[in-house]
Amino acid sequence: MPHPCLTCGACCAHFRVAFHWSEADASMGGVVPPELTEKLDPHRLVMRGTQASRPRCVALVGTVGEAAHCGIYERRPSVCREVEPSWEFGAQSPQCDKARIAHGLSPLTPASWTAPAPGAA
Repeated sequence: MPHPCLTCGACCAHFRVAFHWSEADASMGGVVPPELTEKLDPHRLVMRGTQASRPRCVALVGTVGEAAHCGIYERRPSVCREVEPSWEFGAQSPQCDKARIAHGLSPLTPASWTAPAPGAA
């Protein structure tokens, strides 16, 4: 069963992605590609595209609600790592639900994480 986030991408096209500048500074151990960021204030950067009136992270690949994934998944900022999909770990995620609803997608449910029985249509 594919991970529900691989057909979603709503959070990447709904929220501003702001994080401490050190996450994009290799000398500080940062891994976020600095060329994909822009300055928000003296202490924070944002992923390019997420400050727009209709946000869409520059690292989002694909079409929201169909097939989407993070193009820098292993190098994504901490704030992205902290967003949990609803019910993946047994709890609802208001952030996940809000982003999905904003894109016309139904919120995930506990059933979203259960594989269909073999032979089920």
